[in-house]
Amino acid sequence: MPRGGHAASGPPPDPNALRRNRKSDASGWRTLPAEGRTGPVPEWPLTEPTDREHDLWVDLWEKPQACAWEDLGQALEVALFVRTLAEAERPDARVDVKKMVRSYLDSLGLSVAGMLRNRWKVAPGPEADAPADLQAAVVPRRRSARDRFKVVPRDGG
Repeated sequence: MPRGGHAASGPPPDPNALRRNRKSDASGWRTLPAEGRTGPVPEWPLTEPTDREHDLWVDLWEKPQACAWEDLGQALEVALFVRTLAEAERPDARVDVKKMVRSYLDSLGLSVAGMLRNRWKVAPGPEADAPADLQAAVVPRRRSARDRFKVVPRDGG
């Protein structure tokens, strides 16, 4: 029987993995800007959007992933996601529509797994440099079972 079940089978890639000599790593990882995409929102490619679709469309094109979508020419895919998401939000939405939304989240890099599979990471933002008083408030690491081990001298040895 063939291994794997679909293109996304197996664990997603890890940018911090110890072994870095895989063929799939040749293309590397893309770092997306933390501030998101700047510039005008692309024109809506489908039939007239609803108010909700328009709001989602504008919001999505401000995300960091939108930089990659623009480079890859994925405006149509994003519009189809927006339309499907708006339909899935309705109280009477079918389960298959909700499953499609999940698939779009992954393929467009809007979920953690999707970001990893697309080999995208977001650059640290300006808030990554926390003030000193916030750094002092960090809770210390909880002691593990290994930390509680004691070395007991052997008698008669």
